[in-house]
Amino acid sequence: MRWHKRLLVAGVAGAVAMTASACAGGQVRGADRSPKPSATTSDSAVPAAKANDATFVYAPNLDVVTDWDPATSYSNEIIAMSNIYEGLTRYNTQSQKPEPRLATEWTSAEGGKQWTFKLRQGVKFHTGASVDAEAAKKAIERTIKMNAGAAYIWGSVKTIETPDPATLKFTLKYAAPLDLIASSGYAAYIYDTAAADKLKDGKTDAGTGPYTIDTWQKGKETELTLKAYEGYWGGWKPEQYKKIAFRVTPEITTSWQLLQKGEVNFVPRMNPQLYEQAGATQGVQPSQTPSFQNLLLLFNTATGPMKDVRIRQALQLAIDYDGLIAALKGAGRKSTGLVPQGLIGYTAQLEPKQDLAKAQALLAEAGYGRDLPELKLKMTYAQGDEDQKLLVTLLSSALKELNVRLEAKPMAWNAQWDQGKKQGQDIFVMYWYPDYADAYSWFLNVFRSADKPQFNLSYLKNAEIDKEIDALPQLTATDRFAAEQSYATLQKQIIQDQAAVAVPYVQTYQRALTADVQGYVDNPAYPNVVFFYDLKPAS
Repeated sequence: MRWHKRLLVAGVAGAVAMTASACAGGQVRGADRSPKPSATTSDSAVPAAKANDATFVYAPNLDVVTDWDPATSYSNEIIAMSNIYEGLTRYNTQSQKPEPRLATEWTSAEGGKQWTFKLRQGVKFHTGASVDAEAAKKAIERTIKMNAGAAYIWGSVKTIETPDPATLKFTLKYAAPLDLIASSGYAAYIYDTAAADKLKDGKTDAGTGPYTIDTWQKGKETELTLKAYEGYWGGWKPEQYKKIAFRVTPEITTSWQLLQKGEVNFVPRMNPQLYEQAGATQGVQPSQTPSFQNLLLLFNTATGPMKDVRIRQALQLAIDYDGLIAALKGAGRKSTGLVPQGLIGYTAQLEPKQDLAKAQALLAEAGYGRDLPELKLKMTYAQGDEDQKLLVTLLSSALKELNVRLEAKPMAWNAQWDQGKKQGQDIFVMYWYPDYADAYSWFLNVFRSADKPQFNLSYLKNAEIDKEIDALPQLTATDRFAAEQSYATLQKQIIQDQAAVAVPYVQTYQRALTADVQGYVDNPAYPNVVFFYDLKPAS
């Protein structure tokens, strides 16, 4: 799913300010604060740390991997891939800036149209090959050429040069915050292109990260296990977790029981009732973080009864937004448009409201409703997602009063997505979050015209909207006020005029970990990712 795509923290407003400062000509960015190889010591007074033989067990509710290729990966596997692969930078949600990963520092010039990155020395791919500028260049160019998933993030790149083995020089077609873009959770990975043809089987990988694939058994309960890459440039300390397992557990109640028993260490999604229990349960630590992830109800604008804009508008008005937020009990906050608060493009003027009388009038105009023929609508949503199930319950009840029967079917993501690409439903429910800390992802991926829909599952086709979407990156880099206006206009066109989507809420992440885990920090720029290398068990 991208946690569906796309299964981020408060205060990412700083990302906008950071974007502007990052384009200052010649300014050096990114003092290297990354971990260094662990040093040995001869001081007998310092006790040796005990080796950690435990396996850290993550309990996702959906299949872990849909695509093993780091160039095209664009779904759930971010939770694994972010530990296997690395980019030039990583977004730090606390500082609200990109920080060094495979690049140790970078500069920009020409008003943000030229970027130079200095690469970390001594890094090896898991294949054994050395990471140098030429290898990094080949990875980015292959991703661009594949043109799948989030490859659009490199759309501003005109040329990449390698003046020396440690230097990558980018010349851009238009100004863009390349240090931020390079921190993307998708399509920004640097990998060994020589091994690219061997990656599909899930037996090998070509990353530089701290972990490498141990076993992959698609469809099994323990679908994926990772093991430490002993040659990792950051080094290893005895107490770090060297073994990771992803145990697919569709039902939240089951994963909660497993957490209490100590059979899993991390549950990425809790419902409000269980989250409240987690706070009062010995041996469990709760974690709550505001996000950039919102829920989308994508309406079929191309076929079926929803092709009538009046029915789509009626559906928007039938949703009990306030009741849903109250029922979520802290797990979500009301959306105002497509762009969550904290990102450029957020507008407070698009707060949705339920209006059943107006919904009834619109349905009547379309020939449905009370004392008129019954309208039947098909909805698909995520199997095992308690929040989406709650939405279905409330919406079904409201629509029943309007003589609309909602046939809502919970599905595994791959099945739901396959059906969606065939326009097999009236309403497609999924989460979306940005690929990097910028709102462009919603508009390009979800609402720009597509001959073969991937995530444009409202099937919206509008040349005027497409033109405005295409202008967003350069506008964001050069004229923030104009970009804000363009985002506001686009949201009104997509939500109000086209009625292609309803956006009920922005998620607040509610998670639970076993109390013996230290070092966990939620980084909503990488939704549901646990950076296992940063963790250790309590002493």
